Amino acid sequence: MSQATFPGDFLWGVATSAYQIEGSPLEDGAGPSNWHRFAHEPGRVLGGDHGDRACDHYRRYAGDLDLVRELGLNAYRFSLNWSRIRPEGRGRRNPRGLDFYERLIDAVLERGLTPFLTLHHWDMPLALEEAGGWTNPDTAAWFADYVHEVAGRFDDRVPYWASFNEPWVIIHAGLVEGVHPPGRRDPAEAARAAHGLLRAHAQADAAYRAVGRHAFGIVVNLEPKYPASEAQADLDAAARATAYMNRWFLEPVVHGRYPERLPEVFGAHWPDFPDADVSALRAPPDFIGVNYYTRAVVRADPAAWCGARAVPVEDALHTDMGWEVYPQGLTDTLRWVHKHFGERALYVTENGAAFPDGAPVDGRVTDPERCAYFEAHLAAAREARADGVDLRGYFAWSLLDNFEWQFGYARRFGLVHVDFATQRRTLKDSARVYARLVAEQGVSDRSG
Repeated sequence: MSQATFPGDFLWGVATSAYQIEGSPLEDGAGPSNWHRFAHEPGRVLGGDHGDRACDHYRRYAGDLDLVRELGLNAYRFSLNWSRIRPEGRGRRNPRGLDFYERLIDAVLERGLTPFLTLHHWDMPLALEEAGGWTNPDTAAWFADYVHEVAGRFDDRVPYWASFNEPWVIIHAGLVEGVHPPGRRDPAEAARAAHGLLRAHAQADAAYRAVGRHAFGIVVNLEPKYPASEAQADLDAAARATAYMNRWFLEPVVHGRYPERLPEVFGAHWPDFPDADVSALRAPPDFIGVNYYTRAVVRADPAAWCGARAVPVEDALHTDMGWEVYPQGLTDTLRWVHKHFGERALYVTENGAAFPDGAPVDGRVTDPERCAYFEAHLAAAREARADGVDLRGYFAWSLLDNFEWQFGYARRFGLVHVDFATQRRTLKDSARVYARLVAEQGVSDRSG
């Protein structure tokens, strides 16, 4: 790759999330989260796995951060577990939970890394879910109160704050597919919960800005939808799928409106939100985090959700998740966000691939597919910058093999192999390739 593409202050990092790596979910006064209960319900997670131990990052965070520094990176993206800080999600605070994150943030800084903090990465306090979750009109204020507290505590050390990670997944997986908490299939409830979540972002934005002085944004997962043909039915199907997945949580935040085609997707399930309620969702972010993994080629299908069905792409490499490896989609996605949502900073906050890695052999894990994945996707990010996209950072997903939600420990995304029985960490070849790519980008930056 060209060494003159990325500026010297570009953030090069890795990303993690609390429930996926921390373990010890009830330690030191923490309350249970919805994911803690959900993972312990029979049949919810592959293999009966759960996050009780995960990567034991709660105790091993110092060594894990040493690995980040060893790779020559300059940033670390992580999330807070709301339930560690407010065990019931509101009211009573847990000082030991705050102290843990203070130690973690200080350890990040001690290693010369920039903290990039996510306030909610899918793990809601169980007490709040039982009180109605995002459909409860009070939940937005409780989230904002939590944000106000942690911003007041940590803003002097944390320059980047994101309200939510992938709000679309929270709603779609939780209330359309029913494979994440709360585990129901109710499109009308999904629409109401999404509205409540967007209200929470707007109120969190105001709460942060009352005490914070840095950058506040949101992280969304985007998947470009390409029509399978130029037939009008397929073009319309792609437009509906784009509105549902890619526009739903950006247009309200940036423009104060819902995508025009979203009521068409939900039909009779779409609530009649008052115009004033929708315009109040506008809280333009300082940055947008883009999580990109794959694309979808879609064909019209009246029987499918959104009236769009993904068409399998033959003769393409697919990851262990069944996702097509398509680097051009990252370039196209970044261009699309830049075009439709204005001149604002963008970060690739997640990008990576699960492949069936074997166990370490003589201290080495060979993962050539993942090595090639990062080579190609960093080139795609470079292309977007060359087109004028204000891309300011890239975070590989993920630092560690971890608890991969409904797939348990059967899907490995990590740059670092984790033996979950012994908790031994082993750098994969892809970690060293990523480190080399980052170092090469830095050569010309330092030399001018």
